[in-house]
Amino acid sequence: MEINNGKLNIEMGPIRPPSESHSLLLRVTRNCSWNKCEFCHTYKGEPFSIRSVEEIQKDIDQVKNIADEIRQLSWNMGLAGKVNQTVLQVIFGQPGTYSQAFQSVAAWLYFGGHQAFLQDANSLVVKTADLITVLKHLKEKLPSIQRVTSYGRARTLARKSVKELQELQEAGLSRIHIGMESGYDPLLAYMRKGVTAKELIQAGRNVVESGISLSEYIIPGLGGKRWWREHAAATAKVLNQIDPDFIRLRTLCIRPNMPLYGNLEKGDFVRLADEEVIEEIKLFIEALEGIHSTVVSDHILNLLEEVEGKLPEEKGKMIEAIARYRSLGNKERLLFRLGRRLGYYRRLDDLNDEGLRDRLERMIGGVPHANCGDGASEELEKEINHLMENYI
Repeated sequence: MEINNGKLNIEMGPIRPPSESHSLLLRVTRNCSWNKCEFCHTYKGEPFSIRSVEEIQKDIDQVKNIADEIRQLSWNMGLAGKVNQTVLQVIFGQPGTYSQAFQSVAAWLYFGGHQAFLQDANSLVVKTADLITVLKHLKEKLPSIQRVTSYGRARTLARKSVKELQELQEAGLSRIHIGMESGYDPLLAYMRKGVTAKELIQAGRNVVESGISLSEYIIPGLGGKRWWREHAAATAKVLNQIDPDFIRLRTLCIRPNMPLYGNLEKGDFVRLADEEVIEEIKLFIEALEGIHSTVVSDHILNLLEEVEGKLPEEKGKMIEAIARYRSLGNKERLLFRLGRRLGYYRRLDDLNDEGLRDRLERMIGGVPHANCGDGASEELEKEINHLMENYI
């Protein structure tokens, strides 16, 4: 087979969940069907549209062609069709030679070629029959795929019947990611989420009953200083009625290009400090009762990655991780916060790395008016917030 100059392409959207880092990205819809949330900037100013079945199938066919070419490249290199680091170095190491699609498919094959994620923000808004056609074509052309996942908006899923979702599950849809964010109705309204707690419960129950795996995303800090207690308690109450497979934490970060930033500047929204977010998460975890979900903290925006585990048996472990952080002195907490935001630290035990500690202490010393003994100065807090903005 002759390599087609590495220029074959497919259409891809801007984001996917961290847990889908090894997935093939297949764009089913463009942008967000709601696109009004105050805390989101990803799709603002971009029109929503549903791609035709024919367009999507063409991209699936193109992925197969790209995968075949990459495997042929491997054979030409004497690697018997295996996609290993040597093949990746060729495809990623020659700027302008291989398209983004080639690079994306190569990485997907390197990680096994077993997962696919349907983009963008609400692929479940597509007619069920059309989505089934897409799923069947995907499985036919790329039979190595074992798991297919998608974002889905709660209001959309509350209106989908369990039967429809079961049909999607039978066609190959394995998991749905829902951005629940909060279960507190006044906060949902304030953030223009366009959904109620009742609809969140209905959507979640529909997915669980269908047999599709469910991931619910929660935003610690979303209630700010006004509603942090209500946010924690009401969100746990809603989740207790759903019992999703996964509860994923995504701590709030406010960027200047988010609508919420205007409220922050006006003083209408007052964000929580890291210490306050930790207290909110503790209240939230304590209020989760009677469910068997796995709490996951798989994002750099979360200060304590260790606050994760299977409910109910690992609930105590999560509370203990919070208590351990809170027992640290001001200097230790500040060093950990900075190290975490820089990507140096993942666990509290990383504080024992003397080399990293020395580097962080020098950084803190270079910030005007920083006070490592009593906590972060206003100037250092700004620097830490700026670091968080770079991760979304």
